[in-house]
Amino acid sequence: MGEMTARLLVIGGGPGGYAAAIRAGQLGVDTVLVERDRLGGTCLNIGCIPSKALIHVAEAFGRAAEQAEASPFGLRLGRPSLDLARAMEWKEGIVGRLQGGVAALLKRSGVRTVHGQAELLDGKTCRVETDTGPQTIRAEHLLLATGSEPADLPGLPFGGRVLSSTGALALTEVPEHLAVVGAGYIGLELGMAYARLGARVVVVEAAERILPAWDAELTRPVLRRMERLGMEVLTGAEARGLAEEGAALRVATAEGRERRIAADAILLAVGRRPRTRGFGLERLDLTMNGPFLRVDERCATSMRNVWAVGDVTGEPMLAHRAIAQGEVVAGIVAGERRAFDPVAIPAICFTSPEVVAVGLSPTEARQAGHEVRLGQFPFSANGKALAEDAEEGFVRIVARADNHLVLGIQAVGQGVSELAAGFALALEMGARLEDVAATVHAHPTRGEAVQEAARMALGHALHL
Repeated sequence: MGEMTARLLVIGGGPGGYAAAIRAGQLGVDTVLVERDRLGGTCLNIGCIPSKALIHVAEAFGRAAEQAEASPFGLRLGRPSLDLARAMEWKEGIVGRLQGGVAALLKRSGVRTVHGQAELLDGKTCRVETDTGPQTIRAEHLLLATGSEPADLPGLPFGGRVLSSTGALALTEVPEHLAVVGAGYIGLELGMAYARLGARVVVVEAAERILPAWDAELTRPVLRRMERLGMEVLTGAEARGLAEEGAALRVATAEGRERRIAADAILLAVGRRPRTRGFGLERLDLTMNGPFLRVDERCATSMRNVWAVGDVTGEPMLAHRAIAQGEVVAGIVAGERRAFDPVAIPAICFTSPEVVAVGLSPTEARQAGHEVRLGQFPFSANGKALAEDAEEGFVRIVARADNHLVLGIQAVGQGVSELAAGFALALEMGARLEDVAATVHAHPTRGEAVQEAARMALGHALHL
């Protein structure tokens, strides 16, 4: 049995874990990272990156199919075809390049990487079963970055035709009939992608509307697009299991009737749960917050020198949150005074159109006791959006009525994910409506809608 020692031991090579390890290495902290599978975690390998690659393929195919029929500017193309297996190979090539980049960054930062299943022995020691035998690692600090995994339903365990997002991202043929259980961002992103590729998609959601965690006004353009794609949406409905005969899903509708939905494949996207089992976590005396590890503003757990970041610590389960937390922990271990205290964390739904929310919605701002000023500018009055035949959607800004401090910015429309950084920066820097309105925005860009929304909130929009 081999033995290693380090100042920092990181369990999990996803965004939170590898970011912490890289930054710790840069700061001169002797660091070991343990990963049981592939570096990059869920996001890089089977989540954020491959799903966006598939969405890009679907958008390119969908545009070509639409232009084969007609386009507003006279373009005519032949009917497109798609080799999905080849598209999946292209997607895996992107994943491989990024994974190799993570490995190179870890090596350049002096981080030692151990591949294998970790088993915690206590708060400072773990044993790893590697290909070359067991390895014991002892460290002064332990960082848990074990991420999350897809949740299933009692009547719909994963397997066969019942797919998690991982399985949906590995299909080599477009299913003729696809049932999507769960109308959150994962279900809708992938469901809309396969609808554009030609699948007949039915979405089953237990709540009363799609994207129930998002502002209803932001989600209406998404629902309209789903209808134009021929997708059927069943809200207030419950998936009960597979039909005994035939490729179908049994669903209890909002009216109380049972319906069978044709389904060559079923994407189960009802959420994710923290990965807290299978690596000896029960040997540590850690305070929990429901199913999650409880951490404070420093990402410290209830045990001294045991830290946790990312999905295992709770919502929002987002890679950029995990990366930011990991960087904080690395700084603390290196002796810096750090805390994880962002004003807002951007949330993006890569549907068609995209949806972005940063900070408080109007309802949330009022619930927090604020009197608010609102400004909302439609892309139908934005030159860049019109020039690209993508006028659906808007930008909305929420500010305090008394001092005009910006509390939140939201948008729905084509390409609005790229505006998220500017939204977050405005909130983080404490911008007021006057700051946003007076900032010169380049023309013609979609970003001008942000400036116009601020002007509208101040009562003097120029272009509407």
